[in-house]
Amino acid sequence: MTAVADAPAVLDNRMPTRTRSWAWLRERGMGATVLVAAISAAFGVLLLSATGYIAAWVDGDPYLGGGETVTLILGILSVLLTGVAIYVAAIVTANTFATIVAGRTRRIALMRLIGASAASQRREVARQGFLVGAIGALVGLLAGTGAAVGLLWWTGGALGLDVDYDVLQPVLLLPAVVVVLTTWAGAWSGSRRVLAVTPLQAISGSVPRSHDDVVRSRGRNVTAAVLFAVGAVLLALGVVTGLVSPLGVIVAFAGGILSFTGIVLGAVVIMPPLLRLTGRLFGRSAPARLAAENALRYPERASRMAIGVVMGVALVVMFAVANESVKAVMTASSGGELPAEMARIMDTFAAIMMGVVAVSAVIAGVGLVNLLTIGIVQRRREFGLLRALGLSSAQARRVVLLEAAHVTLTALVFGLLLGVAYGWVAAQSLLGSVTVPPAWSSPTLVAPAIPWLPVLVVVVAAALLTAVATVVPTRLATRVTAVEALAE
Repeated sequence: MTAVADAPAVLDNRMPTRTRSWAWLRERGMGATVLVAAISAAFGVLLLSATGYIAAWVDGDPYLGGGETVTLILGILSVLLTGVAIYVAAIVTANTFATIVAGRTRRIALMRLIGASAASQRREVARQGFLVGAIGALVGLLAGTGAAVGLLWWTGGALGLDVDYDVLQPVLLLPAVVVVLTTWAGAWSGSRRVLAVTPLQAISGSVPRSHDDVVRSRGRNVTAAVLFAVGAVLLALGVVTGLVSPLGVIVAFAGGILSFTGIVLGAVVIMPPLLRLTGRLFGRSAPARLAAENALRYPERASRMAIGVVMGVALVVMFAVANESVKAVMTASSGGELPAEMARIMDTFAAIMMGVVAVSAVIAGVGLVNLLTIGIVQRRREFGLLRALGLSSAQARRVVLLEAAHVTLTALVFGLLLGVAYGWVAAQSLLGSVTVPPAWSSPTLVAPAIPWLPVLVVVVAAALLTAVATVVPTRLATRVTAVEALAE
């Protein structure tokens, strides 16, 4: 799509003219962004359906029915996990759109050159984000509802449960609405670079901000540090509050959101050194050194890819650790063995929730593939120059593979550490005030328990993600010829 063809859509403020042009949907990355929005909406629908189903099941179960503590805990989990779904959608879509906008530098500069204003450019990007979010949310709403009906029907049949629960409820519209709004907000946030684009950049390439530029972004770095510090304090306060009330988990949840948001904002400073350290594990060959140095040269691109994986891994591990820690407490308080009914309830709850929460990892995986592919497209001139200097097709493939390996390995380790920490805080703040007879009395001290099977599954999934994420980018990198790339 040429810049001249886009000019009427940018310069003309008449909505009918702009909405008739859908060519931008064919731009690299837009299809995957629709998929991310759809998965995010489906994630929220499944989450609300699963927690609602479990609440109805527990309420009708003769072993747990009427238990105020269990009902309160399930209500809290439903609200918090829905919040997590919204948070995952916001970060992934914002990062994806920010990367897409970063690749439009030349086109935006050309629009500025022929008279378009920065405000009109930002409105156009925001409109595209809204439409992408609406399309994805509608698909996700329908798919998620259908999947919820099928999953809960299968669960009832497989486990012999007779639960009176209606999946079709107005509350299922909430994830779709939120996905639309967060995608729009992500597009608007990602379009901030439009304000810094000058007409002179129309004759240059799309170059991400360098490491030095990012380090000098004091406002963002200070905000990240403040958010992380406040979040850490709230996490500690949640643990203390949890010793007297299960509502401490709400305080801890707020602390987790703030602290992880600080990590997300500070990822451009945190992740590149970690990626560079990981790069040393892959040797000192030319492809390995190129892959490692790329993370430090352009930290925004590398951090956007890494933080999505960190978020997916941390979320899955957090829930697994929290569930295993709770189970360990209940087992110890029962004299070393859980009652059969209680064990069945906890295992079923864990299976349903792990299946739902694992969708966040899929969202992160789609985001990694999307961002890595967009990054290769935006770096055609770079790969063309490398090919002109003698880089072979095999070496180009290795550079892309090692970049993906750096991201997934670093994000995996970082996410595992965060997941264990957040999981323990969740379990402690939730169960600290609960009297667990007959062995213990309140307050309860929860030791972190690490479930090794889910951790192994996460590690294997990360390896598969690396392989899948490089399929399209390696093909694009090897198809670049020096003459074609340098002529752009």
